[in-house]
Amino acid sequence: MNDVIGQEPAYDPQDLERLLVARQNAGDVDGMVALFEPDAVIDCGGGRLVRGLEAIRDFYVETVATGRKFAFGEQRQALICGDLAVTSTRLPDGDITTEVARRQSDGTWLWVIDRYSVS
Repeated sequence: MNDVIGQEPAYDPQDLERLLVARQNAGDVDGMVALFEPDAVIDCGGGRLVRGLEAIRDFYVETVATGRKFAFGEQRQALICGDLAVTSTRLPDGDITTEVARRQSDGTWLWVIDRYSVS
């Protein structure tokens, strides 16, 4: 594992959630953004969609600035089909997140779609 959290790649789609929470708790916005493909989209809820790395970075800057910390939840086993994977986590408050990740040419995984709550 690298000394800098933000530099550890996700070699399994299940790693993405752990890395996101760890980086957010460390205030590592660039490390959080590094978990997404360039054209990724985040559904933040309430009709708010965040598209592209610049907008995702701005969103995470706002999130970190509030002092709110992401919590680790009960992660479901990833459903993998070829180079795509669906990941999902039940958060401590009962909300369920669902994400789509894509395997990159170097074998690592990045999110392309992140939906914060499907409940």
